[in-house]
Amino acid sequence: MPRLRIGIEAGRTSQRRPHVMNTYPIRPRRLRRDGSPWVRLLVALALLLAPSSALADPPADLAERVETLRQSFGVPGMTVAIVENGETTFARGFGRTELEGGRAVDADTNFATGSTGKAFTSAALAILVDQGRIRWDDRVIDHMPDFRMYDPWVTREMTIRDLLVHRSGLGLGAGDLLFVPRSNLSREETVRRLRHIRPATSFRSAYAYDNILYIVAGQLIEEVSGQSWERFMLEQVLRPAGMNRVTVDGSGRRATRNLALPHARLNGPVRGLGDLVELDESAAISDNAAPAGGLTVSAKDMTKWLALQLARGDLPGEARLFSEAQAREMWNPAVLMPVRPLPGPLAATQPMFSTYALGWNVRDYHGHRIVMHSGGVYGSIAMVVLIPERNTGFYIALNSEDAALLSGLTYELLDHYLGAPRADWPAHFRSFLDQRLAAAAAALQAPAAQPAEVGPSLPLARYAGRYTDPWFGTIAIREEGGTLHVDWPHWPGLTATLEHHQYDTFRTRFSDPAVEPAFVTFALGPNGDVDRITLRAVSPAADFSYDYHDLLFTPADEAE
Repeated sequence: MPRLRIGIEAGRTSQRRPHVMNTYPIRPRRLRRDGSPWVRLLVALALLLAPSSALADPPADLAERVETLRQSFGVPGMTVAIVENGETTFARGFGRTELEGGRAVDADTNFATGSTGKAFTSAALAILVDQGRIRWDDRVIDHMPDFRMYDPWVTREMTIRDLLVHRSGLGLGAGDLLFVPRSNLSREETVRRLRHIRPATSFRSAYAYDNILYIVAGQLIEEVSGQSWERFMLEQVLRPAGMNRVTVDGSGRRATRNLALPHARLNGPVRGLGDLVELDESAAISDNAAPAGGLTVSAKDMTKWLALQLARGDLPGEARLFSEAQAREMWNPAVLMPVRPLPGPLAATQPMFSTYALGWNVRDYHGHRIVMHSGGVYGSIAMVVLIPERNTGFYIALNSEDAALLSGLTYELLDHYLGAPRADWPAHFRSFLDQRLAAAAAALQAPAAQPAEVGPSLPLARYAGRYTDPWFGTIAIREEGGTLHVDWPHWPGLTATLEHHQYDTFRTRFSDPAVEPAFVTFALGPNGDVDRITLRAVSPAADFSYDYHDLLFTPADEAE
């Protein structure tokens, strides 16, 4: 989450040009065919009555400001795109696609965009609604007879809208380990395993962000349309919108030469405090989870998406992609999100309200409605922001996990377009996040409550065996040469050794250092054998997608 200073002369804004934004866009070029006085009068009245706003050009020195920030934060590459009043006013790349080598980032460089892609899946569903094939409040099970949640009543009541708004009762990030850090599971199998994930709260009682129900939404698109989510997205959403470089899966990503590769800060006490290293391309989201955030998008292509959203689904000179009625539905708040106090200067960014709509976060900032969504896959982060009453939208993407830069630049651009006082948001966000990471590192370095020399209770060979969790699958623990090794299901190529921590708790050492380590605790039964295994992320700052705490392994023979 970054911070930055608006790149304009102190005390002044850039030259502004008049702009009119209508809730129901009037297209004078179509009306001019009729030169009657009545038509001219209607157009004039519409322009007078429409809500008006002054539209600012991008900051005059935006390119210099972005490059300065990129170098200051040590980000390998980034891209920025801005659309105002239906026109692209900025689309540029900065830095390089790789930390060492690669190519210069330009406006055609694809970046992983993570959960900003949820809005694309929502738009695909909106098209099916316009076609009369589904309704937002249809029950999921009526279109997917094999769909199951843990609770049979929730299974019967879950609607398509419920899939998109994070009120299912699942816990934060529940089921993400089915595609994090990688997966070879099919989408259909991933959806099938959902039935084994226990809820954290009652249905529709609370907001908790998840990805797995967007995977369900992608599978639903396939079962309703007869096309895979990937094919439907390409043929009925992206290509009609004029987005021709976007990729929707791993094969497309790997075939893209102009691609920003992911990077992360590793080898520190916690992820985020170490040195910047390049991650393998496989760090991007697995194909089974693509409907939750598997797109890679260039600045030029994203300008088409921004313009489409601001035009409420209208494609200039062509038929609509989705109706204005569905555009309203997708931006209509459905669930209240918690608003947590922010310290110091960041308190000024705290909204009065924050809500989740259909693939969008809708909140306020300086008295304006902001429609936005952030996104992150390992090694890449992105932000898409719409300011409807300014008819302006922008996109920022980085091929590293430097969230302070992303958030800071976001608020710097928001302040510019809303005429708010300048603030050095990148510096403020950097200070805030550095303090959080330092606190997490300190917590890890604090001495254990008990001596680490205590335990383990059993000879290592007694911990070996096969253990099953109902939704995750079966792990195999083996003892070789005085060390415990773990083989994981559906995480191809990933292994881990277990290093003794204390008592019957071990710490994972994954073969891929980018994977968050976990504490693995063995609980013994009355006969002294392993009765169950639980896991917990080692780092207090671990990403919520590492939902190790939701796992409960029992001996496979008993579970099966």
